[in-house]
Amino acid sequence: MSRYFGFIVALIAIQNNLFAAEAGMPQLDPEYWASQAFWLILVFTILYISISKFYLPKIKDNLDNRENKIRDDIDDASKFKELSELKLKEYEKILEDVKKEITKIQLDSKNMLDKDIRIKKDVIEKEIEKEIQKAQKEINDLKKNSLSDIQKISENMASGIIETISGDKLNESSIKTIVEDVSKRNLGKYL
Repeated sequence: MSRYFGFIVALIAIQNNLFAAEAGMPQLDPEYWASQAFWLILVFTILYISISKFYLPKIKDNLDNRENKIRDDIDDASKFKELSELKLKEYEKILEDVKKEITKIQLDSKNMLDKDIRIKKDVIEKEIEKEIQKAQKEINDLKKNSLSDIQKISENMASGIIETISGDKLNESSIKTIVEDVSKRNLGKYL
């Protein structure tokens, strides 16, 4: 429709003597239209050729380069994402292995410490047992020595009491025999 409108306007302008041409607007004078059409076609042809041969290829190259760059960046980003996920999995595996190793070291250390404690406990218990036996022997020796001392003291006391009461000194062997006999009868009660 717009083509027909332009054509109708051109026909009206040709048939009517336009007042604008007389008023000083030569572009509306049909006499100059052929040269104007030539230059119009020439300028638009040059403009079309320069745009299509020089500017559009550069713009298309820039757009293609930009698109390739974006595609490469997206590919690189996906590769880096895959790499980071792989590294994260490796890190988690290393972390898990380290936790297992720490647990193993703790268990080994605990077992080793328990073993050392048992060994030292056994050594200390043996030393204590030796000390107890040694003390028991000393106590038994002391009891035996005490009995002989007690017997001597008893003999001295008995002979002193008898001598004080009777005024006579008794035979020490008979006093010794009596004290030994009493000691033997009562020995089981104290030892």
